[in-house]
Amino acid sequence: MSQYRTFTAQDAVAYAQQFGGLENPSSLVEAQEVGDGNLNLVFKIFDSQGVSRIIVKQALPYVRCVGESWPLTLDRARLEAETLVEHYQHSPQHTVKIHHFDPELAVMVMEDLSSHKIWRGELIGNVYYPQAARQLGEYLAHTLFHTSDFYLHPHTKKVRVAQFINPEMCEITEDLFFNDPYQIHERNNYPAALENDVAALRNDDQLKIAVASLKHRFFSQAEALLHGDIHSGSIFVAEGSLKAIDAEFGYFGPIGFDIGTAIGNLLLNFCGLPGHLGIRDAAAGREQRLLDIQQLWTTFAERFQALAAEKSRDAALSVPGYASEFLKKVWQDAIGFCGTELIRRSVGLSHVADIDTIQDDEMRHECLRHAITLGKALIVIADRIDSVEALLARVRQYS
Repeated sequence: MSQYRTFTAQDAVAYAQQFGGLENPSSLVEAQEVGDGNLNLVFKIFDSQGVSRIIVKQALPYVRCVGESWPLTLDRARLEAETLVEHYQHSPQHTVKIHHFDPELAVMVMEDLSSHKIWRGELIGNVYYPQAARQLGEYLAHTLFHTSDFYLHPHTKKVRVAQFINPEMCEITEDLFFNDPYQIHERNNYPAALENDVAALRNDDQLKIAVASLKHRFFSQAEALLHGDIHSGSIFVAEGSLKAIDAEFGYFGPIGFDIGTAIGNLLLNFCGLPGHLGIRDAAAGREQRLLDIQQLWTTFAERFQALAAEKSRDAALSVPGYASEFLKKVWQDAIGFCGTELIRRSVGLSHVADIDTIQDDEMRHECLRHAITLGKALIVIADRIDSVEALLARVRQYS
């Protein structure tokens, strides 16, 4: 019989005392539930001096923002913990550290990041972290290369693919990214003023064929162990530091999906900044987002190719020039997946504060339209955007 029970704050304190690895566990005295996501309970555990020392996270057996009518597997907690442990092995400076995991309780104890801030909030506030985009590119290069066919023995890779099968969480992605926004669905969430814009998505056959191709790639291309949801709300930043968290969507999929999701969230901020700062004052911040995208991709591509030249173990994949050709495909995938992120965050169930917190209704609607228009363009013409410079030119064209 399962030992699962939903934690209270007192349960979280007791668990942290037992498994937090602190020299003086009795100093942990209080917990505060701070989870603002859709899937989990997250407790900050404080010591007697009021200092947050450790995090206890528990998966709920349903989608939190919907309720028990949308059940979810608790195995996602294992997949999250194992994804983060694997990513920490290859990029410890940019991955949250997991101290302990219990699959029966779907609970993990992890490093406290109170010294950091969630990147999305900082982007909305126009607070700039000069190293963040480069660090994200480093994280993606190391985690994706070291879990790919370039590095893993084929036998090991096949075992890992099976280990990280994540059908229920992948189904959420498949629905929210590739299905819901392009049909009438009760999960969709957008202002009535955008009905014509959304109807145009449903009636665009060229767009829907391109989205079908992206979904097929998401289904079938087990290229590397993805984070699976690497948006600016799942990244903590501080001066000189960046840490990825929340990897419950981790699975082996197309490398371009993680890249595209990351770029898409920077573009969502690009679309939303005028609503927070005004059109004139947002100009510098928007240009910085484009430079961040350029730095993210350039860092990723250069580091991935360097790792491929140094560490590739497969004779065929080690042929000079192949890694560069492979990254051309990754880039094209990333552009398409970036477009689906822009659209699903504007039309579908899960929005982003970059746009949703804009107070003026008319401005918020315009920012949403911008994201939808840009997302549609990127999906349809992904094969014509052959460089990051070409992407930035297209974004400026649609601004």
